[in-house]
Amino acid sequence: MYRKTQIFQVSTLYGAATLAAALDADLFGPHDGVRRILLVSNNAAIPETALRLDEMYGYERIARRFDSVVSWNETIRPYHPSVWGPRSEDTAIWQRAFRLAWGLGAREPVEVAVESIQVNPGRALAAVFSESAVHVYADGLMSYGPTRERLPLTIGQRIRRLLHLDLIPGLRPMLLSEFDVRPEIVPDGAFRGVLDEIARDAADDPRLASVLEEKPTAVLLGQYLAAINILSPEEEEDLHVRMLTGAARAGHRSVVFKPHPTAPASYSAALSKAAEDAGVRLTVLNSPLLAETLYQHCAPGLVVGCFSTAMTTASAYYDVPVARVGTALVMRRLKPYPNSNRVPLAIVDHLVPDLERGQSPALVGTAPETLSPLVRAMGFCMQPEMYADLREPTVAWLQSHAADSPDYYFPELRLAELGLPGHPRARAKVRVHQAKKVVRKAVRRGARG
Repeated sequence: MYRKTQIFQVSTLYGAATLAAALDADLFGPHDGVRRILLVSNNAAIPETALRLDEMYGYERIARRFDSVVSWNETIRPYHPSVWGPRSEDTAIWQRAFRLAWGLGAREPVEVAVESIQVNPGRALAAVFSESAVHVYADGLMSYGPTRERLPLTIGQRIRRLLHLDLIPGLRPMLLSEFDVRPEIVPDGAFRGVLDEIARDAADDPRLASVLEEKPTAVLLGQYLAAINILSPEEEEDLHVRMLTGAARAGHRSVVFKPHPTAPASYSAALSKAAEDAGVRLTVLNSPLLAETLYQHCAPGLVVGCFSTAMTTASAYYDVPVARVGTALVMRRLKPYPNSNRVPLAIVDHLVPDLERGQSPALVGTAPETLSPLVRAMGFCMQPEMYADLREPTVAWLQSHAADSPDYYFPELRLAELGLPGHPRARAKVRVHQAKKVVRKAVRRGARG
C-alpha cells in the first residue's frame, strides 16, 4: 500500500535526466512507501513519425528509477499532447479516469512534477489533479526568462518550487517568480552522474564509433529554427555553414555536426559542400543520443551553436570552450517580442564569444553583474503586466545602459509601446504602425461588406 504517488511528466531525454538527477539527490524525498510514475509525452507535431524517448540511449537506465511508465499519448488518444487540455468543469471526471487507468486509489494523495507548467501537457496534468502539489523542473535556459503567460491562481498557488540546473551560476531564474516560487538547484554532481550513465549506454553505437575515428576537435550544434518560423530553411542552412566556416577559421580541421532530430537532409548536404571548400573533415552524427554524450566520448576543444542549452552544458559540465554564431540575426527575427526564446538568446549573446568576430572561445563561468539587470529589464518588456514591479528598475537600467546595448535587445517600437526611455523617433514609428493597423482593419471591413 502506497502512502502517496508522485507523477513525473517528461517529453525529452534531457528533461528525464534532470528529473533522474533530482531523484538521486533526494530532492523528492525517500522512495519508501511512495509510488513513482514516469509519464512520457511525445509532443512532436506528428508523434507517430518522430523519435520516441524509449529509443534513445540512456532511457532504460533512467526508467529504472520509477515503479511504472505510462504513455500520456496513449492515455489521451486521439488528442495531441500539445493541444489537449480539460475543460474546467470536466477536471474531476478526468481525474477519476486517470486514477482508474493508472491504478491509483480513489483517495491516494498525488504530487505532480512537470517540465513546463505554462503549456500542455504539464498544464493539463496540473489542472486534472487540482488538489495536488505541483513541482516544476526546468531543463534549459528558458528558466531564466519570464513565465510565458499568466497562470490561473488555482495552479500558480500550488507550485511548490522550480527545480533547475545551475547553467549560469549566480543568475536567479525569473520563471514563476510572480508567484514567489522558490528556485532550487539540481546538484551538478548528480546531473553529471546521470549524463555519465547515458554516455556509457551509448558507448557501443557504431555511428558514434565512426565519429570517434575521425578525432573531431569541434562540435557544431544544429537548431531547427525554421520549424518554429524564426528563420527560413535557407537562412538556417546558412547559419550551420557559418558555424563550420568559423570553426575552420579557428583552426579546426575535423568537426562533427549534431543536427536537430527534425532537420532536413539538405542541411547536411550543404555543410558537406562547405566543409570540402574549407578543407575540413566533416562527420554528421544522426544518432539518438544527447550532445552531452558526444562531449563525454569525443572530448572536443570547441562547441559552436546559436543559443542551444547544450552550449552551456558543454561549458558547465565538460569544461569545453564555447562560441556563438548568429544570435543577432535570430533575435531580430523573433516575433512577437514576448517570444520565450528571447532571454536564452540574450544570455548567450551577452556571455558567449562571437566566433565570426574573431573572439576566442571560452567557458561561460559565473554570471557577471551586468547580466541579471539585463534579463530582468528584458523580462519586464516581455511581460509588463505580470512583472509590473520591475518597471522602475527597467527605466533606470535603460537610462544608464540602453545606448551601450545592441539595438536588437530593446527595439525602439517596443520601448515606445511601453512608454519606456528610447529613441525619440520611436514614438513616431508607433503612430505610423497604429495608423497602418487602422487602415488594414478598414480594408478588411470593406472587403466583407
